[in-house]
Amino acid sequence: MSPHILVTGGSGFIGGHVVAALRELGTGGTPPRVRLLLREGASLPAGAGAGAGAGSVDGALVTDVVRADLADPSSLRGVCDGIDVVLHCASHIGDDERRAETVNDHGTRALVEEAARAGVARVVYVSTAAVYGRGPFASASVGELPYAPASPTSRTRAAAERHVLDAGGVVLRPHLVLGSGDRWVVPGLAALLGLLSAGLKGCAARHSVVDVRELGRAVVAAGLSEDRDLAGAHHVNHPEPVDVSLLLDTVADRLGLRLPGPPLHIDEARTRLAGQPRALHHLGMIAVDHWFADGGFWARVGVDPGAGFGQRMAEHAPWYRGFVGR
Repeated sequence: MSPHILVTGGSGFIGGHVVAALRELGTGGTPPRVRLLLREGASLPAGAGAGAGAGSVDGALVTDVVRADLADPSSLRGVCDGIDVVLHCASHIGDDERRAETVNDHGTRALVEEAARAGVARVVYVSTAAVYGRGPFASASVGELPYAPASPTSRTRAAAERHVLDAGGVVLRPHLVLGSGDRWVVPGLAALLGLLSAGLKGCAARHSVVDVRELGRAVVAAGLSEDRDLAGAHHVNHPEPVDVSLLLDTVADRLGLRLPGPPLHIDEARTRLAGQPRALHHLGMIAVDHWFADGGFWARVGVDPGAGFGQRMAEHAPWYRGFVGR
């Protein structure tokens, strides 16, 4: 019988692409059975139908949709019954520390406890490389980096990681995730370029990126892998990092941004952004290396990391132009 998979956060950016990756599995044979855990009021992925009954997400059979909330641990009772694999893609991202702690920390702990009670074989949690804090990180492996989170979101996601790891689960740490549905990474870079009215020059920082479609496939593959030694944390980014100047130039080119000024050195950019602490924070983050070695993860789960940043950005450019232009 095909595995029964619970997906949390299926209506979100990464979770939606995890559901799409499950759909792909269904096109070549017996589709996995999928249970979606959604908050009350959260929309279903396209094709899932309405209400709590069965439906299909383009080939991946949704046996049921359960309405529960990570912020309310009592609502999670029974959500893992009959489940083989949990793909945990839900997180609260924002500056509300109490909400982040409730959802990311306490909610994940309750979900992991429920998975253990129900006898779930594997839990995969989609975390973030932000649990390491600010760089520089150059070709850094998982084992050499301590936790040093610098925001409520990353602190509570680090706490969530510990619940999953203590239970023998798998944690995936992407850095910059790009693709259709991204409302933070590329739009944030576009906003920074708009404030600078110029690109950067003379900055050699490199960043790890991953296309959300490949990330979705990696999450599914990690959940279904028979490799018992996969338990633990893994970086999941394209093996080739991207130079920050190329990153910004490609975003500007593909989104058709008008940058009237000549490229700036990093000190000139800081001067131009004086008095804008949020923009200065973003500039500081991209101005240093955030390059994470994958440690052979892609080969272990049998997923191709796909084409590099330039080609993927070209493929997603129409979506980004529509979003940034709103």
